[in-house]
Amino acid sequence: MRLTCTGTLYMCLGQDAAADLRAPLRASDDDAALDAAIREAIARKPKGHDFVIDRRHRGPAVRRHMSVTGG
Repeated sequence: MRLTCTGTLYMCLGQDAAADLRAPLRASDDDAALDAAIREAIARKPKGHDFVIDRRHRGPAVRRHMSVTGG
């Protein structure tokens, strides 16, 4: 999992699935909404390294460059 400086949590480097953590972080001084968003994101995370690769090379494996994801 990777968290960007803009509050986007990517569950897998090889897929585009992401969760916005900025909204629940800003919504309340209480961490309950943020905790719930993180737990929901973890529940959607693939169990292993799952790079979806288009074998016909019609498009990139993911829509973002790896440098955008952070580390």
